[in-house]
Amino acid sequence: MSSSDRRKILLGLALLPLGACGFAPAYGTHGVASGLRGRIRAADPTDHNTFQFVKQFESRLGRPQAPVFDLGYTLQTSEKGLAITTDQQTTRYNVIGRLDFTLTDRRDGTVALHGSVNSFTGYSATGTTVSTRTAEQDAYDRLMVILADKIVTRLIGAAVSLAI
Repeated sequence: MSSSDRRKILLGLALLPLGACGFAPAYGTHGVASGLRGRIRAADPTDHNTFQFVKQFESRLGRPQAPVFDLGYTLQTSEKGLAITTDQQTTRYNVIGRLDFTLTDRRDGTVALHGSVNSFTGYSATGTTVSTRTAEQDAYDRLMVILADKIVTRLIGAAVSLAI
């Protein structure tokens, strides 16, 4: 028996317990999160950061076609200098973000889910002014992607109780 045949058999054996435990893709045909796609309308963005957040949120759950829920959110960001040289020049920054959210059912106005997510990214300020500004903007964009992904993960986890 060749080694590639052994690998296929071992891979098949390794995946066997997943089928037995009821594993199913969250977005699959009858997946727990399939009802979320196109059903949540995020509040309109008010600046570049919230635009990036909504863009990532909609890329994960789709643009709202027949929204059942409204997602309200409040974004807070800050920067903290990390690396400071002997002549007091900051060369590295952390961008810290917190997003408080509320998922409201449009049918009766009740709050279906609320909470907050937080994360951070960083950027280097050792280059030119243009490269530092570009790195800073990229760090904020990456942070919005992380926060949106965390909220989508929370929504997928709560999908069973959302009655869609």
